[in-house]
Amino acid sequence: IRLPKRATAGSAGYDFFAPAAFTLKPGEMTKILTGIRARIDDGWVLKLYPRSGLGFKFRLQLNNTVGIIDSDYYGSEGHIQVKLTNDSREGKTVEVEAGTGFSQGIFVEYGITVDDEADEVRNGGFGSTTRA
Repeated sequence: IRLPKRATAGSAGYDFFAPAAFTLKPGEMTKILTGIRARIDDGWVLKLYPRSGLGFKFRLQLNNTVGIIDSDYYGSEGHIQVKLTNDSREGKTVEVEAGTGFSQGIFVEYGITVDDEADEVRNGGFGSTTRA
């Protein structure tokens, strides 16, 4: 597994590399288990997007539009997963070789309101913060 890295000094995104090759025909989807964990400081979030070129050329999209990796995800679930769909309207098949960048993650600082009262502790992965 290759660790995510920025391609240039001016790159905002850390490229995530495919741990295995995958092919997606139009309308197909796949879930990629990246094997990557990210420890994120409080007040920061990691946002995941498809690599710009794959989105532009093939209309490759994340199923949840933008992946949001919260700072408390590391301790409860950990490994980052990316679910992708080839939403090509031109009949294009996406082929990604192992070790090729397919997604990018951008760390973003965020603020909260002065009356915020969130004090719950995450106890799971996807959707766990809205479970009763």
